[in-house]
Order: sequence, then structure tokens, then C-alpha cells
Amino acid sequence: MRLTISEFSRLVGLAPSALRFYDDCDVLPPAEVDVTNGYRYYTPSQAPRARLLRNLREIGLPLPEVRTALDADPAALAAQIQSHLRTVEAKTTATRTAADHLLSTLLADRTVAVLGAPELASAIRQVTPAAASPDADPQLVVLECVRLELTADEVRLVATDRYRLSVRTVQPVDFSGAPTSVLVPATELTELIRWLTAGEQVRVEVAGGELELARDGEVRGLTVVSGEYPAYQGILDGLTPPTCRVVMDRGGLRAVLEGRDVVAFHIDPVELRIDGEVKLDVIGSGSARIGFTAGLLAAALEASVGPDVLLEIGASDRPVVVRSADQGTFTTLVMPVRLDG
Repeated sequence: MRLTISEFSRLVGLAPSALRFYDDCDVLPPAEVDVTNGYRYYTPSQAPRARLLRNLREIGLPLPEVRTALDADPAALAAQIQSHLRTVEAKTTATRTAADHLLSTLLADRTVAVLGAPELASAIRQVTPAAASPDADPQLVVLECVRLELTADEVRLVATDRYRLSVRTVQPVDFSGAPTSVLVPATELTELIRWLTAGEQVRVEVAGGELELARDGEVRGLTVVSGEYPAYQGILDGLTPPTCRVVMDRGGLRAVLEGRDVVAFHIDPVELRIDGEVKLDVIGSGSARIGFTAGLLAAALEASVGPDVLLEIGASDRPVVVRSADQGTFTTLVMPVRLDG
């Protein structure tokens, strides 16, 4: 039984043009060639060799090595394939390394992070109150900003006015480019909250010293401020282990702070007394006597979420950590004030 080149092509999965090429290379010659018209004919017995040839070429085995492989015994063929795979893997690793280096060079001045838009809106709402209010003093300009740090692991928003420090992290959906950071006026970010809440995802891009946010085809450009931001990470790393940790009702504490100036807290594991007159139930460990500017602490409580709030107190002259039990990605530090007596 003889097969035309088209029939044999369908049988073994090699295009007629490929069969002609392999005939010219003397790798897979046909069983018969009609001398009058040059038509090539194959037999079914050639199919296993043709399929093996196809498979070897699919894994990228060079044609000179294919010649040897087609006539090798199974053990030798397996060894040849394994050797080829090691070569391919080594080349792939080298190619990936070179490509990563090239991409990092090309994208060094362009960073893109895709975030959940409502989540970014929530982070802005929580962090911006800790930024300083607009002031004519040029040295305070950076404190009127939110520091936006973009990395593949997280996007971090930081704000401080020297008396309060707020930090919130957001997990990126996608990220490309090199890690970077920018300073953005807190007022401009606040104006984006409603716009962000109306979308699902937002693309944050930093390129050429400019910052743009894109959502649903609409692009918003933001001001990038130059300046040296306070070394806040050193403050976080330098926090002393808390000697007093208490959880209490956030709304109840906020209500007590209203209309007060400086408040004195007397804390034990089951009770918080404020100015020696108001008592709130707490759950925790340790005792402390510490003072706060009521407005600063109230603002920190306002930015928190959930019904409960956790205070971590290390010393009466060190920042107090205010955490939300419902959101571990948000942390606020509030400076206490000195109490007389």
C-alpha cells in the first residue's frame, strides 16, 4: 500500500512542505518517487519514523542530532533527549536573566501597580488625616503629603504631622517596574476618594517623575512633591515592646474624648479611668498612666475601623500604637503628652 504525500501528511502530522524538506535533507526520504512527474509516495511502515521526527523537532532538537536520534536505540535516544533538555533549560535560564536585566533597565523609570480601587480609597481615607494641614512654611510641605511607596509585595501609604503617624498597606493585583516612592499632597488624594470608590480597579503609574491614576479609561494626574520625608521606618522599628495592651469599645472612647483638651488615662487590665472620673471597661494586660491630646487621639480613632480598638503602650513618653482589630493593614501612632504630677 502506498500513500500520496498529502495522505501521509495527514497520517503523521507533518505538512507536505516539511516532508519535502526532510526528503531533500535525506532524513525522511519517500518509499518511492515517480520518475515521470516527481510525485512522492510513502508507506504506512514509515509512519513511526515520521512521528518520531515530528516529536524530536517539536522539542527543538537540531536537525544534525535528529539524524542520529532517528536510528538510535531507546536508551541512547532517551539519553540524547535528556542532554538536550539540560541544554534548553540552561539557555532558558540565561535568557530569562538577560531579559529581566533588560526589562529592569528599560522600566527603571516606570512603575505600575494595579490596585483595588475601593481598597485604595479606604487607605486614603484612613491615612490622610495624619498629614499636616496646609501651611505657608515651606519646610512643612512634605508633611502635608502622603508618601506612596510601590513595591511588588505591597503599596504603602504613610502620613505624619510629627505628632501622629498613620501607615496603611494595600496588596497590588499586578505590578511591574522597579520599586519607587513619591510624595503626593494629601488634599489631592482626598479629592479622589469618591472617584476611586466608584470603580473596581485603579492603575497607579509613576514615570518620569510624574504620577497618574487611571480608572475605567479616565486618567487623573497628581502633583509629585520633592523633598526629604521623615525617616518613619526608624520610628516603627524603634518602638519599645508594650508593657500595657488593652482593647476597648472604640465608639465609647471617642464619645468620652469629645469636648476635652488634654486627657489623663489611668489603665489597668479591666478598667480605663479618664481624668479620674469616667470609667470604661477594657480587656488586656498591664497598667499605665499616660496623657493624650484628646483631638489627636480622637482623630486616630476616627480613622480606625470596627467596634473595638487596641492600644499598645510602651512608655509614657513614647508613641502609642493604635490598632484596629478588624484591619491589620492599618496602624496609627499617637504621641502622648506629659502629665503634671
